[in-house]
Amino acid sequence: MKTLSQTWFADGYIDFELKKYTLLAYLQEVTRYFNAARLYPQLGDLIFHYNNLVAFRENKKYLQEQFPKRLTGIQLEKLQLLYEQMIEDDGLMQELESIIHFSIATMKTTISSGAELYEQVEESLQIQPVGLVPVDNSEGFLLLRSGNSKDTGVYQYRLGFFERHDEQYRTLKTTFIENRTLSLVTTYEHIKLELIRCRPELWNPAVYCIETGLSYPVEETLLPIAKRSFVKFLRTAA
Repeated sequence: MKTLSQTWFADGYIDFELKKYTLLAYLQEVTRYFNAARLYPQLGDLIFHYNNLVAFRENKKYLQEQFPKRLTGIQLEKLQLLYEQMIEDDGLMQELESIIHFSIATMKTTISSGAELYEQVEESLQIQPVGLVPVDNSEGFLLLRSGNSKDTGVYQYRLGFFERHDEQYRTLKTTFIENRTLSLVTTYEHIKLELIRCRPELWNPAVYCIETGLSYPVEETLLPIAKRSFVKFLRTAA
């Protein structure tokens, strides 16, 4: 798909019509993916660009603090030089402010459509433990199924943490194991017993099933949202 550079609004010739065309072409591609119920990585990329513009508009130092992992030192230096140039050049400042104002408003509309789909998927998810849950549920397995399909994706998961701006966030890493087909014999409980037998290193794992009655692309939509919903589920259940 069409992509934007991390400093697209400051690259090359700074012209409102040119940047407007660049942005609209990008958003058209993003919307095409959203219409096919494919949210990621497009939604995350779009939100990054939106926050980047807001941060640049508000404060160049905030930009450096907020996105130390996505922007390189050279890119940050370029934006800081541009910021200083804006102060000295009224014409450039007005043109860039017009670009940023239009881009933020237009991106926000597209983000809202992606957020609606996200909420639709999230609200359709049902999360349930399979059997008894051990005291330590930081590691285990997820059984993911969507629509009327009996096919179930089996994933091993591990909870972790990372710190950002003196705050701690939970992370969830998943590893795909296999697909299983549910039947009268192959139930969630049966799959759990086989996982325990085949993976003795996790002798008492936590196992959860995540289901939705609707069909969504797994990698681009269902799995990313299921992971976030599962982290919220564990936090609520704690």
